[in-house]
Amino acid sequence: MRYTTKRKSEATDQMKNGTFKTTTRTTSKAAPVVSTAIAVEQNKDLLQQRLSPLRSLTLSSATCHVDDVHNNQVQKHQQQQPHQHYQRHHQHKLHEKPQVTKLSGHTTLQQLPRRQLTAVAIVMCLYMVSDLVSLANGLANCPNSCQCDDDTLVVKCGEGTLDVLPIALNPSIQRLIIKNNKIKTIDSPIQFYAELTFLDLSYNDLVTIHQRTFAYQRKLQELHLNHNKIGQITGKTFIGLSALSVLNLRGNLLAELEDTTFSPLGKLEELNLGQNRISRISEKAFEGLINLKVLYLDDNTLTSVPVSENFRSMPNLAELYLGTNSFMTIPAEAFSELKGLTRLDLKGAGLHNISAEAMRGLEGVRYLDLSDNRLQHIPQAAIAHLERLEELSLGQNDFSVISSGAFVGLKNLKRLEITGAQRLRRVENSAFTTNSNLEYLNLSTNKMLSEIQENAFTGLPHVKHIILKGNQLTTLTEGFSSWSDLHTLDLSDNPLICDCELLWLRSLLFAKNGSSEQILGVVCTSPASLKGKALNAVTPSMLGCSHADAKQQFLLVILLVVSAAAITILALVVYTSRRKIRELLKGGWGNPALGRKEREYQKTFSDEDYLTRQPQIPCPLTSNAPYATSSSGYSQQALQYMDSRPIPVTEL
Repeated sequence: MRYTTKRKSEATDQMKNGTFKTTTRTTSKAAPVVSTAIAVEQNKDLLQQRLSPLRSLTLSSATCHVDDVHNNQVQKHQQQQPHQHYQRHHQHKLHEKPQVTKLSGHTTLQQLPRRQLTAVAIVMCLYMVSDLVSLANGLANCPNSCQCDDDTLVVKCGEGTLDVLPIALNPSIQRLIIKNNKIKTIDSPIQFYAELTFLDLSYNDLVTIHQRTFAYQRKLQELHLNHNKIGQITGKTFIGLSALSVLNLRGNLLAELEDTTFSPLGKLEELNLGQNRISRISEKAFEGLINLKVLYLDDNTLTSVPVSENFRSMPNLAELYLGTNSFMTIPAEAFSELKGLTRLDLKGAGLHNISAEAMRGLEGVRYLDLSDNRLQHIPQAAIAHLERLEELSLGQNDFSVISSGAFVGLKNLKRLEITGAQRLRRVENSAFTTNSNLEYLNLSTNKMLSEIQENAFTGLPHVKHIILKGNQLTTLTEGFSSWSDLHTLDLSDNPLICDCELLWLRSLLFAKNGSSEQILGVVCTSPASLKGKALNAVTPSMLGCSHADAKQQFLLVILLVVSAAAITILALVVYTSRRKIRELLKGGWGNPALGRKEREYQKTFSDEDYLTRQPQIPCPLTSNAPYATSSSGYSQQALQYMDSRPIPVTEL
């Protein structure tokens, strides 16, 4: 009695501390089981997650064979103890065993002592938990073609032959990727994985998605169903996806979009509907997509730009892809509701013409792709007001000339690509003068482009890359003053004629040698003697230049210009002073102070004539002279006059 009380007290204390150990003779059997119970308690949360599909099981449905356990314990103890000793000291214990019947269904305990009742209850629970854990581990099977990581909760299945969604995966997985298989339906199995945040079922054989298929995927953020065979979606297809931000339906068989198709997706930011067969979009198809930022409608069968009511439901749309459709033209103010649009892709939209009002409302757009259309002219009027435009692509169109000021108004343009324009022949002077911020210019693969006028690239102080690859250029002039500042100049695949006009380019090649800047493809095509030779391997004399040094040529040109200017000025001076020069030549180089009137007077009267024309005044020899009685004043004047000598005209 004292022994039993002591053991009972110790068991009670151990149970309070959470470290119960059996004190009966079955200790060797029960100890590892109890330690398992402690481990289960420590990982209670993880166990609850893994056993969530089995929560319906109850203790009453478990089966515990306590009598078998008791018999095994007794037999083991009998092997360890002498038979006589066991019968003498423990025979009364064996008589207590029939009081415990076989536990099946609802267990009945009859007249069981309190100590043994506690031990039996613990053993029952531990065996039940062990069975349930084994069952859960058995369910969490990973298919052969998949990689299952219980630490990161990611399952990734490569290319294979799976035709249904596995149901035995860990129900707590967060990312499930099953691509390039043959899955045809996901309706029922997807309900087992309510913790998913990422689901990729692209490149499978999905045909139909039933209503409320994703009703339990309230944590799903990205859903990729691209490149399947889905032919229809409705407003009830995506019920439950309240947290979805990315939906990819590219490459399916969708033909139309009904009203409120995407209304349950209030948090959707990116919607990809490209490469389908969409020909009709209802006015309210995009209703509810107030957070949508990126929309792909490219590569469908649309014949007109979606009406403004469609865009009104997406006030925050930033990127719109409408290429590879059959629009022909764009109506006026078609995008006026998209005030926040920054990228518009109309590549391959079948456009023949763009009206001046087509781009109204897109003042904030920064990236515009109009390539691969049928434009006969650069739509200067339509794009002139896009002041924030930074990148423009106009390749693969039908215009033949890039005229002067073709891109007026595009002050912030940094990148311009005009490639593959099969009819482009000429780039005129000042074509890019107003685009002073241009940094990258690509005019490659225009098979008929043979003329770039001398000042075509003027006004580009910031340009760093000019790509002229694959054209029909035979020469290139030095009219552009910033060639030396380029990081890249590509002239490959052009039929260049190596003559003295390319001497400046040869000098540039030597100046860039060893630097990080690249000048590519400068190879002579003609004359025949230089065919196939790199320009930097040709001497100036081989180019037919008399002055090898470009600086000498420059100085010679300056000298000629100065000489011509001096001769011109001298001719003007001679012409304006022709009369004076004539008079000087006729009158000799006498006194320079002699005036014209004096010279004429001198011609009329000589010195001798001047003397003969003086008045004859008689000298008063006697007092009887006739003039003796004249007045004294007169006599004084006469004397003064006589005393004065004649003064020649030349001394006046």
